[in-house]
Amino acid sequence: MSILLAATIIFLNVSVSLSILLNKALRNENRFMYMLSTCFSDICTGVSYYYAGVFDVRDSFNSPTRTFYIVPTFLGLSYMAILAAQADRYHAVISPFKYSQRMTRNRTVLVIFCYWVYAFFIVAVHNLVNVGIAKQITSIGTFVGNIFTVIIMIGLNIRLFIIARFQLEREPPSDARENKRSSVYLILVVALFFLSTWLPIFLHIIACNFLNSTCYAFKNEGTDPLRILPRINAALTPVLYIRGCSALRATLRTKVWNPCCRKRGGHV
Repeated sequence: MSILLAATIIFLNVSVSLSILLNKALRNENRFMYMLSTCFSDICTGVSYYYAGVFDVRDSFNSPTRTFYIVPTFLGLSYMAILAAQADRYHAVISPFKYSQRMTRNRTVLVIFCYWVYAFFIVAVHNLVNVGIAKQITSIGTFVGNIFTVIIMIGLNIRLFIIARFQLEREPPSDARENKRSSVYLILVVALFFLSTWLPIFLHIIACNFLNSTCYAFKNEGTDPLRILPRINAALTPVLYIRGCSALRATLRTKVWNPCCRKRGGHV
């Protein structure tokens, strides 16, 4: 089961990544840069799950099979990408003129680069300090970070839904309005699925920190349902991207899957 999930994550995210990279029009839109970032981190999640999910791995500080906090970081990067994409869509719809001036593609790439660097900076800190300090950083940072980011994500979801449902409906019909509405609805659905698969582990971590107690630990990563759910989300997210974006779907079919199928058929 873990092998199948890992293979599915890699296949779907590689397919979406190639579709974006092969289509210049998609690459020129900021929202697809966040999609690409999500896909890259989820590809790493899929590759790492061959190790973390298949073998007897517990990613704790004292475990001999730990991944030095690298594997959870890939999942965290997907989380940051979706949160950044929500904020991006909110800014784009609320202040389209200022957004077009401020958020060039280069600045969007810089934002993505910054949160990737930040994530691995935290990894470096965890591995350079002693175990006691690393546990304190994790407990405090995760507790506070989870509470605030979940509140922000839920708040942005509600605000984006109101915008999509009422504000955009008042605009005259046009391709620009439809593009805005479809992009807002897509990130709404992606964020909702994200929250539904991540909230159980968030609430578990928050409860453990709030009660200041040692929570129940499963035998390994591959048998822990709270850690399997975010990996399922890594397979669901590219499906939602494909389903919610016709341009991405067309590129995927014509430039990625059809050529691969023809080449494979030619070798048979």
